[in-house]
Amino acid sequence: MFDSGEVPWGEDPPFRAPAFVVTHRPREVLERKGGTSFTFVTEGVERAIELAREAAGGKNVAVSGGGVLLRQVLAAGLLDELTLHIAPVLLGDGQRLFDASLGLGPTDGIELTPATVVDTPDVTHVTYTVNGRAKLLLDDRGSGAGPGNAEEGPRR
Repeated sequence: MFDSGEVPWGEDPPFRAPAFVVTHRPREVLERKGGTSFTFVTEGVERAIELAREAAGGKNVAVSGGGVLLRQVLAAGLLDELTLHIAPVLLGDGQRLFDASLGLGPTDGIELTPATVVDTPDVTHVTYTVNGRAKLLLDDRGSGAGPGNAEEGPRR
C-alpha cells in the first residue's frame, strides 16, 4: 500500500498519526506534515503492531494494506475487528483474502460476528468482531430437512 501511495499522498498524507510499514526493505523514518510519520519495520507484522500500540498510547490501532498483510495479522491472532469494503465489481483474478496461509485446517475457522453494515450504491462496508479461531460445526441448516420440512426435501 505504501509503495503505491507515497507519491500521491505527497507531503501532507491523510493519516495524521504515526504509520508503521511492514517491509523487507530497511529505510529511515519518513516524516510528513500533519503528524504523519512512516516507520519501516523489517521484523514482521507482530513487531509493527507492537510499535503501533505503543505509539497509540491505549487508543485503537488500524491495519491497512493488502490481502497478504491481513492474512498475516489474522494468522497471528492480532485482529480484534475486521472491516470489509465490498464493491460491486467482479474480477477474473486476484489475491484471496482468506486462504490456507492462515494455518486453518479443514474443520477450523475464524469466527466473525457482524457488528455494523453500511450499504451505499457504490460500496458496502461490513464490520465484524473477530472472535478468534473456532471449530466448524457442520449441520443441515438450509437443507430444508429441518423440523416441519421433512417432506419438502432439499431446496435448490
